[in-house]
This record gives sequence, structure tokens and C-alpha cells, in this order.
Amino acid sequence: MPGPRVSAGGGIAAIAYALRKGREAGGVLRLYRRLRSRNACKSCAYGMGGQLGGMTNEQRRFPEVCKKAVQAQAGDMQRPIPESFFREHSVAELERWSSIELERAGRLAFPLLWRDGETHFRRIGWEEALDRVAAGLREALPEETFFYSSGRSSNEAAFLLQTFARAYGTANVHNCSFYCHNASSVALSRLLGTGTATVVLEDLDRADLALVAGANPASNHPRLIVKLVDLRRRGGTVIVVNPLKELGLVRFRIPSRPTSLMFGSEVSDIYLQPNVGTDIALFKALLKGVLERGAEDRAFLEEHVEGFEAVEEDARAARWEDLLDLCGVPRGELDRAVEAIARAKRGILLWAMGLTHHEHGVANVAALANLALGRGWVGREGCGLLPIRGHSNVQGVGSVGFSPALKEAFARKMEETYGVPSAAKGLDTYGCMVAASEGRIRAAVLLGGNLFASNPDRAWAASALQRIGLTAYLSTKLNEGHVHGRGRTTLLLPVLARDEELQATTQESMFNYVRMSAGGGDPPAGDLKSEVEVVCALAAKVLPDGPFPFERMKDHRAIREAIARVVPGYEAIARLDGEGREFHVAGRTFHEPRFATPSGRARAAVPALPSFRPREGEFRLMTIRSEGQFNTVVYEEEDLYRGTTRRDVVLMNETDAARLGLGEGDPVVVATEGGRLRVVVALADLPPGNLAMYYPEANAIVPRRVDPESGTPAFKSVVARLEKPLQAADEAPQAIPAAARRL
Repeated sequence: MPGPRVSAGGGIAAIAYALRKGREAGGVLRLYRRLRSRNACKSCAYGMGGQLGGMTNEQRRFPEVCKKAVQAQAGDMQRPIPESFFREHSVAELERWSSIELERAGRLAFPLLWRDGETHFRRIGWEEALDRVAAGLREALPEETFFYSSGRSSNEAAFLLQTFARAYGTANVHNCSFYCHNASSVALSRLLGTGTATVVLEDLDRADLALVAGANPASNHPRLIVKLVDLRRRGGTVIVVNPLKELGLVRFRIPSRPTSLMFGSEVSDIYLQPNVGTDIALFKALLKGVLERGAEDRAFLEEHVEGFEAVEEDARAARWEDLLDLCGVPRGELDRAVEAIARAKRGILLWAMGLTHHEHGVANVAALANLALGRGWVGREGCGLLPIRGHSNVQGVGSVGFSPALKEAFARKMEETYGVPSAAKGLDTYGCMVAASEGRIRAAVLLGGNLFASNPDRAWAASALQRIGLTAYLSTKLNEGHVHGRGRTTLLLPVLARDEELQATTQESMFNYVRMSAGGGDPPAGDLKSEVEVVCALAAKVLPDGPFPFERMKDHRAIREAIARVVPGYEAIARLDGEGREFHVAGRTFHEPRFATPSGRARAAVPALPSFRPREGEFRLMTIRSEGQFNTVVYEEEDLYRGTTRRDVVLMNETDAARLGLGEGDPVVVATEGGRLRVVVALADLPPGNLAMYYPEANAIVPRRVDPESGTPAFKSVVARLEKPLQAADEAPQAIPAAARRL
């Protein structure tokens, strides 16, 4: 395969792409107007849009837009899918379609029904669709159901649906964060008493060091790159920790800055490439180096941190040769990073799923937090911990209760104010999948997302979801879950996107900032409903009269008033409809060293080195997203920044390839305990002994292993072998699991 067509991230290629998507969306000006409308961005949770208008960030800076925002907005502006489409294409045919093909089919424009034994989805009316969902819920016991939400939805719809679920009698309420950042939430809650970022956006302007671990913001959160470039311009240091050398984390052309667009901007000063799954060893080594230089903040530790004595003893006792051998980073490179950390006055540590997608994800985050605590970089301006959230409102849906367990104060308020029982703890996402695979789930309601493709072991995920009696998806477009993740009765309910709503909605950024989306966009022709309208209709059909006034909740202002009464830190949401301004959720940001723990002190913990160590002849495999996708949604086959033009590839080190007699484009079989997949070789800058494959296609061979503390699957801790294909066996269809044949 040829190398990347570009020499840096961003640049003219990003501008040209935006123009092309504009033409596909009915004109560049039409796309611009939708992006500029007073609505929160639909892609990542970095924060953009709201009361100040689209393409404006939380610091009121304009223009702020990226390729991901363009992709998401253009996708929603597609034409509606005609009824003839579903007559012409059977479910069996749609099962063979790729994620890209399903995404490009267009917008769902009317309710659809499929029942076991039928060959096609067929159009039905809303009343029949809602009656069928209500009947499925009435026929099931509450414990035989689950409710799921992606981060695409609004706070209003998410709060209302989780309230409906609890009033109905189940706590099996969960969201997509359990498959991405729940390890962060568990670790941070344990260490600091809050499960979210400890910083606001402005803190990135005050820091003089950023350590970005297990994340690729150049592809997934491009506007964050601007902050890293600015930090370096102020004389600060950016350290990247990532096994794969990413083009956009080395050099990026910022389209909104003429000089950067022409000449490019350096993004990172130090780029550490540890072996996959060895972050704890690396972070212990960095902390050990800081301690040996006497660069720890002893006064901060003694006054504001509990348990650091054990952490320090563990780090000092660790042998350098053991840590370096495990992580694979040369001592000289590590010493450079230690010197930069010791020299910096204010540092922010950022990470994404490169840290959380392991059986030891919680321990990974704890190890990184120990480094921040050692330097006194929590509880001060320009310092802190920042999990880089993916979905635009994944943090918000969790804040308003879309979780199997509510925090004590939240649960108490729900019961006292509305009589809704909320103390029970339900099954998380993986727990519900296991229950479905065992035939214990009879009905499921999913608010957006693609739960099927988010799972390890795609064949198992399909089988589990297909055992559910009734499944209702509230969605805007087709995705793989609708065809592979069908229940025995499946309903697709078409809903409005947030900027098409007739009433305002709210979303929360990764900086705990609540934004308002005005709605008012131009929805596609068809019979679509607001998510809130659908939930209210279901409540009327399923629930007896009760203390929670579902009949009033079609008015989004009434939902915001309810949220303000019961959700800690969200009191200001009730004032947004008057003279109120968008706000930071109270009690989460720490600019003083007083934390949300019972003692008010942070709590350090010793993370054990993981047992994930492949044997001779085995590789460490991680799954990755491409530059042309967002979460499970694949927009383009090409990965512009890695130079691949197809998705059925395994990225590997050139030395490993030569040793095995493999070259660029050669066929190879990747074998794990989860299965075998025939792909082709793509050479990449990875440490020897490490591999990378594209998610979600590679999930076909990712085994069902999860972090026991967070329930997050280990998509990046997979032991793999490489085998040369045997033509007769490995090209046969049965060599590839059925749910992943079309790569």
C-alpha cells in the first residue's frame, strides 16, 4: 500500500474534504448554516456550539470546527430513505452491507418493523410501533429488560428515559461509556471523588506541559490539537504516549491559521512508543524518575494526598531494567520525558481508550493519576486530569442518570421528589449482553448508538442480541446493529437530530460544561418524532398514573426543571430558559486542593503490573479507529493519515514482517483465542511485537475479556498470532465469523 497522501494532519486535505461533504449535503452554504446554528456539535465532547452559536467553543472563540463535525452534520443532512429501499433490499442482503454502505443509505424517515421469519423490514405507523413496544415491555418482567443510550442523545431525552425505566421497575440502565471511559470514571471516583475531568478548557491555556496517553486527537478530536500547538508555542512541552506513531500527533496543519496551513505545526516534543498494554510499567518508570530527581511536591503530598507512601515505596522498589524491558521504551527517551515533567510547573494529563480498553483499565488510569499527584498537578489552575471523551454527550447522559447505579444523593432526591425507586443497582452494558446471551432479556429499548458493533466477539454479540424478544431502536440512520443486532421483533423508530428538534435541548462537554442546543433545523421529509415525544408516548401506554408527571414532559423546560431538582450540580439548568447562561457542573472542577472524598484529600493507590505478557511467537494486538470514522460509524474506507485504503488490514512493524517473510499487501491470518481473520499486511511505525487492526471489524476476533472493576472490554489487550493463509481453508467463508464477513 502507498504511504499517506499527506505529510501532516489537517491542511488542504481537510478543507477539500469539508467542501466535498458540503456538496453532498446539498451545498456548502447549507452545511455551513447548519454548523453555525446555535446547537452543540454532534461529534466529540470537546465542546463547541450552544448559546453562542455553532463553531464557537466554550471560550467564545470562532471559528472552531473540525472534520468530525462536518462528517456528523453531513450525515444527518442526507436524503430520507424511500419505502421502496426496504422492499428492494432484504434483511439478509443488508447483513452483507458494510458500515459505510448502511450509513450512506440515508435518513430513516418512518417506523419500520421486522419479525422473526420475515425477509424484509416493512413500514408501519407510529401508533402500531408504539403499541408493539409497549406490549413487549408489559409482557416482560422489569428485570428481563434493559435500556441503553449512546452519547448522541440530549440530557432531556436521557433523563426522561432513565426515569421511565426506573418507574417501570428496572435498574438495567446503561450507556456507551461502559465500553469506553467507564474505567476512567471508576478510577477518578475512587481517587478524587468525581468521575470526570478535573479541569476546564481554560486550564489548557495555563499549562506548560501536556502528556497525551493512549489517544489520537489528530483524528478523533482535531480541535484539541490547536491547544497542544499553542502550548508548545508558549514554550511548553507536549509528550505523547502511543504505541503507534501517528502522523497527526507529530505534525498538523491547522486550517484556520494561514502560517500553520502553509508550513505545518509541530505537535509533540517527545513521543514515547511503549508496547501495547504496558502503560502501568511506563507510568511507574516516569514516577520513579521524578522521585529519584526529588521533583515530587512533598508539601502537597503530605497535606492533600492519602496513600502515597505506598505508591512511592512501590515505585522506588521497582527495578529499572524490569520496567524498561516490559514497556520497551529506551532509557534515554524516558529520561527526556522525566526531565520535562520535573521541569514543568503546571501539567495536564490527558488520555482516551488506549488506557481504558484493557483488563487493567482502572489500574492504568490510577497509575497515570499517581504521576499527577506526585507532581502536585491536581487541584490547581493549569493542572489536572482530562479523560478525552468521544461521543458529544456521553458525559451528559451519565450525569442525568443513564447508569445502572445512581449516586446516593441523586437516588435519594429521585425517591423523595418523585417517588421513583432509584437505590437499586442494575446490570451494566456487558452484564446485559451476557443476560441476553443466556436468554434472560425479553425486551430492550436503545436510544441511539450501535450496541452490536461496540462489543467484542461480533458473532457472540449478534447471537445474544438476536435472542431478545423485542428490540426498539430510536435512531436517525441505519447501522449494523439494526440488522445484526435484531431482536425477534425489531422496531426502528426514526427520531430528530438535536438541531432538528422543535424545542431546545442540552448537552454536556468533557469539561463538565452544559450547553444548550436551540434546535430548529431542517429535518428530512418523513414521519419523524422527537426522542422526548417517543418516551412520553411509551410512558402513557406502559405506566400507571404516578407521582412523576410524564404527561407534562413534552415541554423540555419541564424536564430541565425536573433535572434541576434531583441531579446534583445541575441546579442551574432550570435557569437556561430565562436569563441563565450555559454553566459548568458544580463540584467537579478542582482549582483548589480540596477533593470530593470524605476526607477532602485525594487517595493514591498502588497499581499492580498486569499479567498481559505474550509468549514467544505471539504479538500484542490493539484495535484502533481510522481517520475516516467516528466511534462505530465508518465514513470512509481510506485512513488518510496512515496511508491505508482498506479496512481489512493488520498494521505491523517492518522488522516483524521481514522476519515472517511478509511484505506490504501480503495476505495473512490473524489468530486469537476469539477466532481467525484473513487480512492483508500494512507496514506501520509500531514497536516490534505489536499489531493494530481496525475497530469494529476486528472485534470479530477480540475475545470476551473485560476489566473486572469497570466492565470495559479489553479491545487493546489481545494476544495474537500471525499465520500465512492456506488458500483452501482461509479463503472459505466459514474462516471468517458470520457477523464480520463483509470487511
